Amino acid sequence: MAANVDLTASQYSAACFTSMEDALFSLFGDGVGIARTRRIAGGDINEARELELTDGTRLFMKSNTKSNAPFFAAEAVGLEAIARTGTIGTPHIFCSGMDGKGEGYSFLLLEFLEGKRRIDNYWETFARQLAAMHRASAAELVAGGTYGFICDNYIGSGRQVNTAGDSWITFFRNCRLEPQFRKAEGYFDKAERKKISWLLEHLEYFLAEPVRASLLHGDLWSGNVMTGNDGKVWLIDPAVYVGHAEADIAMTELFGGFPQSFYDAYREAAPMQAGYERRRDLYNLYHLLNHLNLFGETYLAGVKRVLGKYMK
Repeated sequence: MAANVDLTASQYSAACFTSMEDALFSLFGDGVGIARTRRIAGGDINEARELELTDGTRLFMKSNTKSNAPFFAAEAVGLEAIARTGTIGTPHIFCSGMDGKGEGYSFLLLEFLEGKRRIDNYWETFARQLAAMHRASAAELVAGGTYGFICDNYIGSGRQVNTAGDSWITFFRNCRLEPQFRKAEGYFDKAERKKISWLLEHLEYFLAEPVRASLLHGDLWSGNVMTGNDGKVWLIDPAVYVGHAEADIAMTELFGGFPQSFYDAYREAAPMQAGYERRRDLYNLYHLLNHLNLFGETYLAGVKRVLGKYMK
């Protein structure tokens, strides 16, 4: 039997099952089981496998420990939020769940992407689709405010707070930078912590309120961009929330970037607010801090380099 997902965003949630057996029965009928599995490389949080069922259906399964079930439920909500904009491809969500047999595990079943040949103008098409997603109405995705999301979720394996608010700058301070700085406090000396406090109190010197609130992917780097079954970009592994569109664009530039044709096409479809280049690294400070908190001091130099730009 399907169980309720423990999220306030239940209207966006895929069915959640208490066993893999129940999931396959409900989705594909009696007598359909797993014929073979193939492990897929990639990802440093979850195990990924291709499942081939006895009726020939191929599924993509992400799995982890039972305690990771809320992570998969939140991922399903994020994918559904993007899909409902009707602007850009995401894998179809079959269900999430938790199988209690043996040591047990949590899982998410998704459409299997064939990775077909890319269409012409692949990156330009992606840019226009992303701009359309950023323009789509996000009003129903935040209860009691303009920025945030209908539930908390995850950035990597770290908890991401999405408490609603009416100011983008306040939201970015309270729900993005402050939680990460609290976790990373031990990396900074007293003088640095004083400067960090000043920065948080004066974010309005550096950030700008957006023209419109936009649904963001939230973790938009090349590893979360796939070629879908239509040859276009499809988005995976979201950390969605409603915020400033330029925060998504900033993230694309953090770990290698996309081709220049993407940025040119995006700016043509959705002109950027003046001063984006001055704000970009401050947005990416959130991701660098998250990596520092998840993976350790390898990322400390990058964090301090960005802090130095905004704390003279």
